[in-house]
Amino acid sequence: MLSVDSLQVTYGGAVEAVRGVSMEVPDGAVVAVLGSNGAGKSTLLRTISGTLRLHRGRVDAGTVRFGDLDLTRRDPGQIVRAGVVQVPEGRRIFGRLTVEENLRAGGMGNRDRAAKAAAVARVHDLFPVLRERSGQRAGLLSGGEQQMLAIGRALMASPRLLLLDEPSLGLAPRVIGQIGEVVAEINRQGTSVLLVEQNATMALGVASSAYVLDVGRVSLSGDARELAQSDEVQRLYLGHTGATPEEQRTERAPRRTLSRWTA
Repeated sequence: MLSVDSLQVTYGGAVEAVRGVSMEVPDGAVVAVLGSNGAGKSTLLRTISGTLRLHRGRVDAGTVRFGDLDLTRRDPGQIVRAGVVQVPEGRRIFGRLTVEENLRAGGMGNRDRAAKAAAVARVHDLFPVLRERSGQRAGLLSGGEQQMLAIGRALMASPRLLLLDEPSLGLAPRVIGQIGEVVAEINRQGTSVLLVEQNATMALGVASSAYVLDVGRVSLSGDARELAQSDEVQRLYLGHTGATPEEQRTERAPRRTLSRWTA
């Protein structure tokens, strides 16, 4: 299980990005983290994956644990070897390499040939288009195909916990639906998932539980289906106002935050 306890993170020693966040990802679960830009979602993932220092961030307090292992200040390679692998926002595939070469890069840390072959077969089963385009340069893939490749490359490391940072970003609705289905299938195959998203419809549709971040703090948490029915979540993330068209024309209330849920 991943456990984040009272985490505080700053950039440049001054900008507070994460403020006392505590959360858990139980073994075998899909947990979503929702929030707008600047809420601290990506900083949370950087801290878990060990890449925070690359962005000049610093953990001022709190811990990140994966099972019995303290990940708080370990380097990214150690964290990957522990079974925690991140798919970063923006895909970041190797555009000049082929699809097959990208997948090989993801499995470089695994010296077991049988395990590598099994990982490739798993990726091809999840994303048949990657098998079809194995010899094609990755930079020529569509945005959706590149996201599939980024996820597939991460799966080559056979993670126990997969960290997904905004996998739906910039994708068409049909492709977002496909990504959601794949996340659910990856989880059914035994991989836990921490899914950071602004697309609440997709995230709450595949997650069992969720957290909402607002200005670096957990504003709301609970069962994903219950959160999806919350008036505040529906209004801020699902586009439902709860008002009639006439009321929407005559009432222009300012946007409210989730601060009333702050503990």
